[in-house]
Parts: sequence; C-alpha cells; structure tokens
Amino acid sequence: MKRIFFPLAAMLIFVGASTAQQTAGSISGTVVYGPDRAVVHNVSVKIKELDCVTATDNVGAFQFTGLKPGTYHLSTHIEGFKDAAKTAVVNAGGSTTVEIEIQLAGVSAEVSVSGDEASQQVTFSNVATLDSVQITAKPTTGLGDVLADEAGVAKRSAGPGASRPVIRGFDGDRVKVTTDGVGVGSLGAQSGDHAEPVDTLSVERIEVIKGPETLLYSSGAIGGVVNAVSGREEEAHPGLRGYLSTSGGFPGASATAAGGFQYGRKNWLVWANANGQRSNAYSAGGDRGKVLNTFTRSAGGTVGLGYYGEKAFFNASFAYVQNRYGIPLDIREDAPESRSIRMHRNDTRFSFGYNDGALPFSKIRITVDLSRYRHQEIADSVVGTTFRNDTSAVRGIFEQKPYGRLSGKFGFEFSARDFSTVGEEMLIDGPVKEHAYSGFAFEQVKFERFAFEFAGRLEHRHYGPRNSMLPDREFSGVSGAASAKFDAWKGGRFVASYKHSYRPPALDELYNHGPHDGTLAFEIGNTALRPEIGDGVDLSFSQNTERFRGEASFYYYRLRDYVFLAPTGAYDADSGFPIAQYLQGTSRFWGFELQGQAKLSKFVDLLLGADSVRATLFDGRPLPRIPPLRGRIGLDIHYNSFSIKPEFVAVAKQARTFTGEAPTAGYGVVNLTASYVVVQKHLAHLFGVSAFNLNNKLYFNHVSFIKDISPEIGRGIKFSYTVRYF
Repeated sequence: MKRIFFPLAAMLIFVGASTAQQTAGSISGTVVYGPDRAVVHNVSVKIKELDCVTATDNVGAFQFTGLKPGTYHLSTHIEGFKDAAKTAVVNAGGSTTVEIEIQLAGVSAEVSVSGDEASQQVTFSNVATLDSVQITAKPTTGLGDVLADEAGVAKRSAGPGASRPVIRGFDGDRVKVTTDGVGVGSLGAQSGDHAEPVDTLSVERIEVIKGPETLLYSSGAIGGVVNAVSGREEEAHPGLRGYLSTSGGFPGASATAAGGFQYGRKNWLVWANANGQRSNAYSAGGDRGKVLNTFTRSAGGTVGLGYYGEKAFFNASFAYVQNRYGIPLDIREDAPESRSIRMHRNDTRFSFGYNDGALPFSKIRITVDLSRYRHQEIADSVVGTTFRNDTSAVRGIFEQKPYGRLSGKFGFEFSARDFSTVGEEMLIDGPVKEHAYSGFAFEQVKFERFAFEFAGRLEHRHYGPRNSMLPDREFSGVSGAASAKFDAWKGGRFVASYKHSYRPPALDELYNHGPHDGTLAFEIGNTALRPEIGDGVDLSFSQNTERFRGEASFYYYRLRDYVFLAPTGAYDADSGFPIAQYLQGTSRFWGFELQGQAKLSKFVDLLLGADSVRATLFDGRPLPRIPPLRGRIGLDIHYNSFSIKPEFVAVAKQARTFTGEAPTAGYGVVNLTASYVVVQKHLAHLFGVSAFNLNNKLYFNHVSFIKDISPEIGRGIKFSYTVRYF
C-alpha cells in the first residue's frame, strides 16, 4: 500500500499545483502621462478587491500575479497627479494587459467621461476636492480663500490671514476642520479674526465633505467637514519623490516658497517639508488705496517616519506652523491702531493600523494626536491677550470585511481640551476643561442600480470651568443620516439624503462675557443654552456624458434651538461695542448649488456655476452674515499641456440682513488662470499665472465681521512655478 499511496499522493499534488498554475492569472501594464505617453515610475497601483499594492518600475511597468479569475478594479496614486482607475478582467490561466493614463492634478478640467465604471466614484457624500496644484494657484493661502470658489462655500474673513470657510451659510463649529480626519485643535470657530492653522502649502489635497459621511467626524457639522489630507498615512513607496514650489505677485508683494521630499527604502518611509509665505498690505479696488493691517507672515514644516509592512503599519510625525497677520482697521482713520495676531501650533501624531482581508475587520486604524496651540493678540506692539488651547485626541476606525452587498466602517473618538485666556480680552473668567466621547458607524448596501447609505453617531460632551461661578454643562445625543442613490440611466444619477444632527452649544456660546474685537460686539454667553437639533433633506441630480458633466443640489434644514448672537440695542460704555447676547430659536436654511461643464469643441469647455442660500428665524428675521446669490461663467481653453481659463463671477446685493446689520452691494469680478506643463521621465514642471479682480472692482464680503470697514483685495496677479520629482 505504501508503494502505491506515496506515488499517487505525489502525483495528485503535482496535478493540483499544475492546475492552480493554469487557473491563476495575472495583470500587467504601464502607467503613462501626456500626449507623448511618457512612462511614469514609482506610481502606486492598487487592486481594490485584494487591497494589495505595487509600484511601477523605471520603465513605468507593474505586474500582479497569482490572481483568481474575476473582475478587478485598479487605481493609481502619486502625489501631484490625479488618481486614475481601470477595470481588468482576468481569465483562468490568462494574462491581462492594461495601460493607465494619469493627468497632472489641477491642470485641466476637460470633460472626459470614461466608460470604465471603476473611474466613477461610488459615494453619496457631496465631496469637493482641491489638489496641491490648485491650492498653489490661489491668490492667498488662507483656508477660506483656498476654498471660497467651491460650490456652496464662502469665506469668513478679517483680512487675508484669518479667512475660514463658511458652508451653506453655516459658520463656527457647524463647520469642522480636520487634518487626516482629526481636529486641528484651533480657535478658528470661536472668532472672526482667528485663523485655522492648516498648512495649505504642504497638503496633498483638501476635501469639503457634505452629507452622511460628516458623521464620521462630527455630530454638529451640519454645514460640512473640511479635511486636509497629507497623503502619507498608509503605504510606502520605493525611492525618492519631491517637490519645490514658489510664487510671487501683486498687490502686497506676496511671495511663497515650499518644498518637501519622501524617501522610501524597503518597508520604511521618511518625509519632510517646509514652507514660508509673506505679503504686505494689499490695495482695494477702485481708488480706495491700501487696506492697513492686511499683511501676512507664515512658516511651517513637518517631519515624519513610517514603517509599512505587508499587513501592519506605523508612523509618527511632528508638525509646526506659525502665523503673524494683521487685522484690518478703517483706512479712513488718521492714526489707526496697529493690530495683529501672532499664532503658533505644534502637533505630534502617532498612527498605526493593520490590514488583513481574512479578518472580520479588514482594516484597523488608530491615531493619537497631541496639539498645542497658542496665539497672542497684539495692539501697537503690546500683547493684550494670550489664548491657549491644548487638545489630545484618540481616534479609531474599523473597516468591515465586505459581506455580500454590505460594506461599512465604524469607530470611536476621545478628546480632551484645556482652554484659557489671559489679558485684556479675557472673555471667559478662568480656564475651562472640555471632554468629548463619541462612537460612530457608516454602512453601505449596493445593488446594480440602487445603493443605500446609513450613518449614526453617539456623542457625549462635558464642560468643566475652573471658575466656581460658572456651571458645569453636560450633553449627550444621537445624530443619524440616510441616503439613497438611483442610477436612472447611463450617466444619470439621483441621490436623496436625510440627516438628523445633534450639536451641543460651543464653549464660547456658553461662557463668553466681555468685549470681543473678533465680532465687534460685547458678547454675553448663555449658560442655559440647550443642544441644537437639526433635520435636513438634500436632493441632487448629476449627469455625465461624453460632452457634458453637471450636478444640481437642493437642500433644506430646520434647526430647533439654533444658537445665534443677537444685539440688545445697548452699548458697552468702556469698549463702545454694541452688547449682544447668545439666544436660541428655530431657524431654516434652504438653497441650491449648480455646476456644469460642456465641451464646445475639442479644445474649449464651457464652465458654469451658481449657488444661493437663505437662512431665517421662524419669525421671518434673516440670520446674520449669510452669503448672497453668486454665479460664475468661464471657459477652459486647452491644447496639449497648455490651459487658460477666463471667468466672470457675479455676486448679488445682500439686503436680507439681521437686526443692526448693514447690507452689502452686489459686484462682479473678472479672473483668469493659465498653466503650462512640461513632463520628462522623472520630472514635471508646472508654470502658472493667476490674475484676479482684473476690473479692479471695489467690493465688500458680506460674510465678514468687518465688512463695514474693510474692502476685499483689488486687481492683482500671481506667478507660480512647481517642479515635481517622481
């Protein structure tokens, strides 16, 4: 029997191995760029179904072997280029060859709808993305200025150094700002003159997220989430990548410089970047002249090290950013006070994770973040007030292994905050400690033409003032959202979303008491505030064809116990500011966002856009600082690696104002951007020019707290150059 059994077993093993080799298939291909189809090396190529990654070699080639028969979705990633996607079908024992073409990010908005289903992102959330090239082309680098042209996004400004995004009319902590999903630990939500310490010159991209997915980040972000993505979280790559970017322009003699590198060897990756920016006071439109105290100075940098194994990864980074910027005053004053803010923040972050498709939780991500924030408010070279805000956070995400048509993720977040002020503008008497705990989940069910999303978040928040005269407050609540998608016809999609939000009152809304330069008011907090409860509906329609791409969104929100700052009609004798108190009432927000792009010819696209929001209390009074109706029309004229985009932006008069709020006049401005790209085997050179307010229009931003005294920037131009090594 032994003489028969062992030869038979050996033969069966040999036959099984031969059969496996015959049934296993492979995918190979190249990644190319540009009209001459130059190959690109060190591009990460990922198979979504297997969560496995490889990189292109020196001739732009990649290969996956040992694949079971089936359909696979491939995606590429390399900093500075748009992610591209491709579908590949593997037959038993067969070899499939694909070519993936990538485009430099931010260069061309050409309508090009691929028949490849993998290139169409299956998501419900309304997500707008700006990449590093688009950010560099902006006139200024403040977070609000960078995002102000996106649909539904305006900027709250107190000069170019302090701009912050306002989404669908929502400001403050109704808009959450994060980096790689974790809050930045700033005071930007608390005052109109506080900047967000987001280093826009070193991020890979910035996302504006609206819809159910916001519950992964915050329960109270009814407006949306702004997430700055570093692009260095989960994978290594071999060899060296780097970039160098510089720009300069007028008015204000602005100049920026930024550079960085990533170097990978085996499973290790080290990275570093640094940048600096400066500008002098700018001139307003018309013959208004310089707007005093609009200078900016900033610098920042990051260093990091990561290990990325076959299944596990770990990385650590340290980031530092510092700003010094002026706060504009009335330029008609003979001897205006010189006011500025000096801010710095350092951030230490540790991330680790584990990937294993065989486990129920195929991806696990844990992030520990320690942020230390300081800023000083300076008048005539004397520090008047110092703000301190130290935060610590732990965030975990668990991605489920797909089960049939169901996929999703869930997680938790803990954060602790220590806030205090010292000096003249001590709005809260004594330090305040804040603790927050939350758990959240996000699920998706997909069918052939239908898909459904569900999200929920449970959050608890506690405020503990050190001052015994101020009461502790504690809040717990649940938020939820649901969406349904229907692919009605080829290229046509309808999405309906419902969201229930729970927002505890913010620290400043509860405890502020004193004159506040950032809002030009003597603020009186309300320690009896109740949580803000919101219900909203969002409907969107999109159409993608070979010659047209467009989307229309309509939304309606009803918020009970909405918190707002209401003037009392009295004035504070010492500061001269009007006295305003935080009150609550039911409010409504409704509006629309339209975007369209049509191919007029092979070389010319038409770009259209409009957005509007109305916000009122239920007694009919308009809420303060709501963005007016806005529309834009432009062209994208492109030929090979050259693109030029003229546009006209029209903003309507805003006469629907809150009690005591001044209206602002409508205006129209002409802008133009142009770019030219030169790509070599390992280098990409991008030359750009951005000209703004070419008609030198004098105008005021209605969302600004100081719109009555400070106009926006006049005619200007900015030249930029970026080189990327890959």
